[in-house]
Amino acid sequence: MLTKLEALILGIIQGLTEFLPISSTGHLYLGRKLFGLQEAGLLLDTMLHVGTLLAVFIFYKDEFMNMIRKPFSKLTFLLIVGTIPAVIVGLAFKDYIEDISKTGVTIGWEFLATGLFLWLADSAKNGYKRMDDISYKDAFFIGSFQAVAILPAISRSGMTIVAALWRKLDRETAAYFSFLLSTPAIVGAIVLQTKDLLGGGGEEISLSALLVGIVSSAFFGYIAVKWMIGFLKKHSLKPFAIYVWVLGFIVLVLQH
Repeated sequence: MLTKLEALILGIIQGLTEFLPISSTGHLYLGRKLFGLQEAGLLLDTMLHVGTLLAVFIFYKDEFMNMIRKPFSKLTFLLIVGTIPAVIVGLAFKDYIEDISKTGVTIGWEFLATGLFLWLADSAKNGYKRMDDISYKDAFFIGSFQAVAILPAISRSGMTIVAALWRKLDRETAAYFSFLLSTPAIVGAIVLQTKDLLGGGGEEISLSALLVGIVSSAFFGYIAVKWMIGFLKKHSLKPFAIYVWVLGFIVLVLQH
């Protein structure tokens, strides 16, 4: 049975790593292994995603209220266009991704790949595009990188920030749009996981442990979003690249 302390720690891991460019799925896999949980379970995964979704909704409450009032705004369509590649790839490779996510066999290499993209993107010249300047072509390009992050230890936030920098978004806007674009992806993950739960993929976890996981995921997710947007304005992505490289090498060594 998952303890409240384990739920707290996994919630912190999910909240922070969903928005720092270091891969939440990869870190949750390692966290489960650390606690000896073969699979923390779909129910916990779903609730942790609910926590990070709450964090994004709270942080972007003004943007979402505007989209509710003006559902056919440019921002709405940018998010739709940016989500299309992930939907296509997710549906096409769902079974394959589930299989490799359970075994973790590719996680070390995926951490290394994430680091490479972060390192390369950090050398990109400073962009000039703000939110109002983002085109549908930009959104689709960024969304295509998000689709690659369907692999367990490829960071979704890292890949979308990388793509945004390559599309000449300024550094603050790159992080800002990346996290906003995460919303449909997180909602999609929750929907798919809920569907599997209804099909009998659930497990016994106490309500108190679930609540601890949700609250910690939401709280630390909000902190991570706010901190990362400010951090990227003035600082390099290279420390994150070095971190996931070190982690990737450790995982590969331990797997052999």
